Amino acid sequence: MQELSQNSILTVETAGKITMTGVASVDSFSDTLLSVTVGGKKVKIEGARLKILSFSQGSGNFVASGEVHAVKYGAKLSVSKLFR
Repeated sequence: MQELSQNSILTVETAGKITMTGVASVDSFSDTLLSVTVGGKKVKIEGARLKILSFSQGSGNFVASGEVHAVKYGAKLSVSKLFR
C-alpha cells in the first residue's frame, strides 16, 4: 500500500466544488455532513446538498459538491460562516 503524504490541500470553489488531497478514508457521509480522515485527524465538512463525486484511496484525491457551511479540522479548528 502506498503511504500518503501528511500534507493536504482543501479547495472550496464558489460553484460548489470541494476538492481535497491526502485523504486516507471517508468515514461517513450524508447530504449535510462529510467526515474524512487526513493525516490521522478527522475533517468534517458541514453543509447542504453534499455529494461525493469521487474518492481514490490509492492517491488520496477526494471530490465532492454542495454548499459548504463549515469545515472542522480535528477538534481545534473551525472555519464557519466564511462561506455564507
